[in-house]
Amino acid sequence: MGDLRFSEEHEWVSVDGDVATVGISNFAQEQLGDVVFVELPEVGRSVSRGDEVAVVESVKAASEIYTPLSGEIVEINGALSDEPATVNASPEANGWFFKLRMSDASEADELMDAAAYKTFADEQG
Repeated sequence: MGDLRFSEEHEWVSVDGDVATVGISNFAQEQLGDVVFVELPEVGRSVSRGDEVAVVESVKAASEIYTPLSGEIVEINGALSDEPATVNASPEANGWFFKLRMSDASEADELMDAAAYKTFADEQG
């Protein structure tokens, strides 16, 4: 995985060529608590930045996951259906939600780097 970039909705993105992997940040999973269910998008779906594409449910609440980038969903992390707690155990690696082929790679440049996101998350906390 490349360097992680972050959205203000607490999603992370790792870009590899024209494909971006998306998940939720460690900060987000800490706010949610124990994840018990993940609803993932359909492969082949075209999405625009800001669209609601997935839902994560914890013992405390359900939370929508928004795509920080536009493109086509090319893969989902089906393992989360059986092991939703992976989102808690490895939020910024094995707990990824989906991969998309970006339609506009420049959108990734608008996301925060890790240092900027840490400052942002600290202000949210």
